Amino acid sequence: MNRFRQMVAGVVLATCVVAQAQSGTDQPPVKPVRTKVAKTKTKAPTQEEILLEQLNEKFQKLDQVNSKLNDLEQKYEALQQRMAARDAELEQARKDAADAKQKLEATQAIIGTDGSTVTTLQGDVATLKTTSSSLSTQVQASQEETKKLENPDMIRFMGIGLKPGGFLAAETVDRQRAIGGDVNTQFTGIPFAGTTAGELSEFNASGRQSRISLLAEGKIPAATLRGYFEADFLSAGTTSNDNQSNSYPLRLRQAWAQAELNNGWILTGGQMWSLATEYRHGLENNSEAIPLTVDAQYNVGFTWERQYGFRVVKRLSNKFWIGGAVEESQTLNIGGHNLPTIAYQQTGNGGGLYNSTANYSFNEAPDLIAKAAYETNWGHFELFGISRFFRDRVYPNGPAPAGAAQPVTTSALGAYTTKADGGGVGANARVWLFAKKLEIDGHILAGNGIGRYSSAQLPDATAHPDGSLELLSGGSALGSVEWHATPRLDLYGYYGGEYAKRAWYNTGYTVTTAGPTLGQPILGGYGAPTNNVAGCYVEVLPVTSPNGGGNVASGPSNCNADNRNIQEGTFGYWFRFYRGSRGTLQQGIQYSYAERRTWQGIGNPAAGLTNSPKAIDNMWFTSIRYYLPK
Repeated sequence: MNRFRQMVAGVVLATCVVAQAQSGTDQPPVKPVRTKVAKTKTKAPTQEEILLEQLNEKFQKLDQVNSKLNDLEQKYEALQQRMAARDAELEQARKDAADAKQKLEATQAIIGTDGSTVTTLQGDVATLKTTSSSLSTQVQASQEETKKLENPDMIRFMGIGLKPGGFLAAETVDRQRAIGGDVNTQFTGIPFAGTTAGELSEFNASGRQSRISLLAEGKIPAATLRGYFEADFLSAGTTSNDNQSNSYPLRLRQAWAQAELNNGWILTGGQMWSLATEYRHGLENNSEAIPLTVDAQYNVGFTWERQYGFRVVKRLSNKFWIGGAVEESQTLNIGGHNLPTIAYQQTGNGGGLYNSTANYSFNEAPDLIAKAAYETNWGHFELFGISRFFRDRVYPNGPAPAGAAQPVTTSALGAYTTKADGGGVGANARVWLFAKKLEIDGHILAGNGIGRYSSAQLPDATAHPDGSLELLSGGSALGSVEWHATPRLDLYGYYGGEYAKRAWYNTGYTVTTAGPTLGQPILGGYGAPTNNVAGCYVEVLPVTSPNGGGNVASGPSNCNADNRNIQEGTFGYWFRFYRGSRGTLQQGIQYSYAERRTWQGIGNPAAGLTNSPKAIDNMWFTSIRYYLPK
């Protein structure tokens, strides 16, 4: 392009030179003319300058044309590149289409026109998936069976499963006031301050709460059959003591047989926890909601019995159960003072395999219990009722109350039998929070003649002056909080109380002995306001032990206090050092504050002796236990 421009410039310059030469040759000379020149003169451009100016303009236009030409050349080259790329893409698309056509033809040749081969392949794939799933299930089952063989849940014997259980315990109790008991607390026996036992503490230690159990289970087409046995050593034989060998006999806790039918009916018979006891799931045996205490008497306010029973439970759904039970009956004791001559129990007959040092009531009929349970994913709720039947033998010609004039003769003439029916109703509500890490529970039982069904064991009844039984109104209540803080740590707290209403009457006798009460009427029954309680805080001399070995503490005299209510607050923990396939090793500490209050009688306020004696005990328990694997 530059060469082209040089050629054009040369041609134009040559043309200008030739034109100038011709102009100088053809024109005649011109005579100079004088003109008046102004002070400022503008020199006219020469012909050559004009031509150069015109030539410069031409060159500028030529540059513009040249620039546009360059742009066109670049666009042309880009267009050629795109066209080449497009041709390549079209060629590749043609090749791909040809390959696809070949593959389609090959596939059609394989599957045929009706697609039968594809259907066959799909079926084979589904079969392979099913086989793979089955093999995976079999592998998992084999792994589970291997795990069970390495760590079996039950021992297989003659077609049934046997599951041993229980724990070994090392436990202590330290009480502020001595009750003469092991890790089982007799709450009605808490001594008053000022008495010998109330002035001395006690520390006892034992392994007697160690427990053994065995569950047997077998299946038949229509049901699952079970048998369960459980025992510990919290029993005292005639030769048992803590002197040297500390030998205590085995004690039966539970022994029952069960048939759980596939249609939801459950039949159970034997010695077991009462149906009145709270359950954690449904109404299933071995799911009882037992307090976590070390104390084997649990906590005041807790409703329970372990006794013979035959129960029938129906599981109506996964949330609702109903059940009824016939259970062993026993009149715990007839409470009160200045009672008529009656008989409601007898000593055990050794020939009948009863303990000759214990008393057994004349039971007319068993106790009857009915219960309904409802359960959700956040709580368990129960309603239940207890029916009880009492009787005694009355001797109207027996002796008169102490302090009254005695009859000349006494005899069993005119004896007759009286009966009384009682019972109560109760409710339990257990709420689970935070994925069952926190359990809050409330329990109540109220009625007549139901003292036997709670931990403190207040009396069931007293007697009218005519000897007929008066069932004591009362009941129990318990609140609990259980926090399963971690898999290793459980914290718990309980507060409960039990109450027995007073029931007293004028016996028709008057005091005939000399003293400040001479001539006053004699009141009888339970919690009479004329009961002498002046000596409840006064220590008396010890007495010779009937078991030999020296003197033993004696109970206070002039202390006819009847228990009004008993309360207990408890808190403690269990910490597991290990829990796994090799069992559980755990340690716990419990603290309890127990308070025994009595009905008002006649005390001695001038000497600082209240009319309503109260006994208090502070107790510490410790325990280390090893549990068999569950």
